[in-house]
Amino acid sequence: MIASALSVRALLVAIFILMAGSGFLSTLIAVRLEQAGVAALLIGLAATSYFSGLTLGSLRVESLISRIGHIRAFAAFVTIYSASSLVYAIIDQVPVWIVLRFIDGFAMAGVFVCLESWLNRQASPSNRSTILAIYMIALYFGQAAGQFLLNLGENAPDLPFMISAVLLSIALLPVLLTRMEQPKIEHFAPFSLRRLYSASPLGIFGTLATGAMLGAFYAMGAVYVQRIGMGLSQVALFTSCVIAGGVALQYPLGILSDRFDRRRVIIACFLVVAALSAALAAFPLPAIGTIALGTLFGGFAFALYPLCVAHSNDHLAEDERVGASSGLVLTYSAGAMAGPIVGSAGMGSMGAAGLFVVIGAIAGLGAIFGMWRMIARAPVPSSDQQAFQSLPRTTPMAAVLEVDDQVASS
Repeated sequence: MIASALSVRALLVAIFILMAGSGFLSTLIAVRLEQAGVAALLIGLAATSYFSGLTLGSLRVESLISRIGHIRAFAAFVTIYSASSLVYAIIDQVPVWIVLRFIDGFAMAGVFVCLESWLNRQASPSNRSTILAIYMIALYFGQAAGQFLLNLGENAPDLPFMISAVLLSIALLPVLLTRMEQPKIEHFAPFSLRRLYSASPLGIFGTLATGAMLGAFYAMGAVYVQRIGMGLSQVALFTSCVIAGGVALQYPLGILSDRFDRRRVIIACFLVVAALSAALAAFPLPAIGTIALGTLFGGFAFALYPLCVAHSNDHLAEDERVGASSGLVLTYSAGAMAGPIVGSAGMGSMGAAGLFVVIGAIAGLGAIFGMWRMIARAPVPSSDQQAFQSLPRTTPMAAVLEVDDQVASS
């Protein structure tokens, strides 16, 4: 594992610093807009703008990267994101911030495509799974660690944006100085929605629902914490614990899904998310209780996307899995674009509890749909199930890493 990490250490250091410098911005922006008295729907629109940019970018940046090369493209995308971070501190206008969030999403899509295609080029059949796991750890723990930069803004409101720009600039160095050979972009076409649904109805519905739930959470989770009376440091801790919980439970739940009908594990996760959401919406809890439930929420909610991808792959031939997995990433993104609007509408009509009322309702629909699919379709024989692989919800390029690993190990 150490040798695998060392072979791509420049990319891992870059993604960790990048996520530490950018991963907390969605939380920070939600907090600032809430403190300014901006309507919940506009806060949700800012998050939808980010996910829209991320989705469009993941579909459009490949031609640019192919034309100018990974290093130049990476530098361009990170520079744009760094400049955007400073503009937040200069122009304090909601419409401008909404546009900046779209730019941020587009730039981050370019970063992800650059790094993930590069990781795919460096990986071999013997270490692909290890590299993907280490990449996941660097990505999510960078995002979790970055949340604590929120605390810097209590006495100096512009400082977190400046720190973000500094970290993003520093993240350029490992890639600009690397001697690794630049890869070629692998082109692949995602499945159509009809083909995806035909292959695995629960896979596509579960992915869409997960995107909506997590999109709503990323957009409005910090606002929820503020509205129930928790301070800025507790907002940072809550968000960080949700992300860390999501990393911690993915593999245990994935291993469980390899041993049983995977649909049962997916339904159980949806039901647990619905129950946790009901508790967060209905009961006044002390800060430690809210953080504990949030950690469990992250653990079960974050696991749903890779579980749904694995369930879809169980119904597909090896040569279909790249197209299907990349299509599921885009399906997740579509849910993530809708989630902030739905979540903010819930908060606008029901107060702080409305966020988790909406998330719980979506999770309940996911569980009901899964139960119906268990009645409508026989389970995949355990011998035909593919091994679970945890994977990020970034761009379709991540599907190449995940699917190539399964093909190599089969």
